[in-house]
Amino acid sequence: MKLVKLIANLGYGSRKDVAWMFREGRITDAAGEVLYADDKVDPAQIHVDGEPLDPPPGLVLMMHKPLGVTCSRKDPGRVVYDLLPPRYRIREPALSTVGRLDRDTSGLLLFTDDGALLHRIISPKAEVTKVYEATLAQDLRGDETALFASGTLLLESETTPLAPAALEVLGPRHARLTVTEGRYHQVRRMFAATGNHVETLERVAVGALTLGELQPGAWRALDAEDVARLFAAAPARER
Repeated sequence: MKLVKLIANLGYGSRKDVAWMFREGRITDAAGEVLYADDKVDPAQIHVDGEPLDPPPGLVLMMHKPLGVTCSRKDPGRVVYDLLPPRYRIREPALSTVGRLDRDTSGLLLFTDDGALLHRIISPKAEVTKVYEATLAQDLRGDETALFASGTLLLESETTPLAPAALEVLGPRHARLTVTEGRYHQVRRMFAATGNHVETLERVAVGALTLGELQPGAWRALDAEDVARLFAAAPARER
């Protein structure tokens, strides 16, 4: 792919805009040498205005989604794309969230422009684990661990029972839940089925990938090792 098309597809501007950036000397290699539109160069060595070029298609990001932000491209309030550089909205192929976290749920959110990878992660057959920590309005009853692990729990208005899920009690009103599905508001509805209400909810891991030191609103690109962690077993909780 020619450099002008590649850089335009990454959202830096139209092809005409990018061609002008080349003429202005704004596109260089890692050593600062000016590049020309017909140069042959590894995209990893390209800099725009002194900053490394965004990763090419195949991009996977993780974000620490804060509360009050919607997993949508259009919404009256703030959306997760507002937390990314503006050009990420117009990349081609498009960058999409991998599943969703509702406005009142924080934690680990993934993005990718790789459709095959997206479907692999969200497919129930892949059984990728999602780990949540919840604080509850009432004390746990004591039978939730067995109920969630039974594979028989049927959510309201559904006809297929949930797959077994692992519950770890962290306190009278604090629990850690590992699920392998991604049904609509699943965690909240699971606790509602026991007569309880989730007050706060955070996704802390997908597979073996955790938030680490990532602060709310921050994001980073994932490398191949990070992506592999998505398909590994969920980490044990640190005590």
